[in-house]
Amino acid sequence: MSVVLLESAVVHYEALGRGRPVLMLHSWVGSWRYWISAMQTLSSTYRVYAIDLWGFGDSTKLPDKGHFENQVALIDRFLDQMGIGRIALVGHGLGAAVGLEFARRNADFVDRVVAVGYPVRSGALDLRLSQASVTEVAQWLLGDNTGVEAVISETPKINTKIVQQCLAELPSTPDWNSLPTCLLVNGGNDPLASPPMAEADQVLPENCHEFYLDQAGHFSMLEDDLRFNRLLMEFLALGSGESPRSLQLKEEWKRRVR
Repeated sequence: MSVVLLESAVVHYEALGRGRPVLMLHSWVGSWRYWISAMQTLSSTYRVYAIDLWGFGDSTKLPDKGHFENQVALIDRFLDQMGIGRIALVGHGLGAAVGLEFARRNADFVDRVVAVGYPVRSGALDLRLSQASVTEVAQWLLGDNTGVEAVISETPKINTKIVQQCLAELPSTPDWNSLPTCLLVNGGNDPLASPPMAEADQVLPENCHEFYLDQAGHFSMLEDDLRFNRLLMEFLALGSGESPRSLQLKEEWKRRVR
């Protein structure tokens, strides 16, 4: 287990591979652990980091650390402490919101962002997230799907108050034109996050693109890991500043790509 101390508080992270840096940020339930398959896939080309946000996994659980603003600041301090320069961010759910907000403030520093299961409009998260226990939410989202243990086993470590704080402070949808190259990945059966961007009557600019993975729910990196990892590799391999709409689409993606 690897940790850094930020303002005398512990931040747990894991790292794998060599190459350009990629930082992975987890969702409302679980921890860094469910990124393992994606990290292994990317590690042949990239130096991949996955961290536990404040209140999750093996990072500090103090409630005063768990405000949304502090989660965004955590990314800044972690990258500075590790000496990491220009970065690609891959965020899921809460991690997607944190990553997009960090990218909005640091567009010259963030090369690109992948936002998985991101709530693209206000009020788009199912109320069960705020009303049920974290373990119940995880079981509802994953059921008997492969990889469920990587999420369920971590739920006892989560500070529920921090989840509630971040929910209450979740910012509005960002101005997509103000962001670096961005890829939105939505599970076709996601019961938690908002409808896809195209169905929300919002038009994405050239620097952003959205993919559906039909067979996946909220945890597409677990439920459709092969296609998710291939899509991730394709996106990260694009030239800096290149539109994600130039991706060479695989046949099985075409039906639901917008």
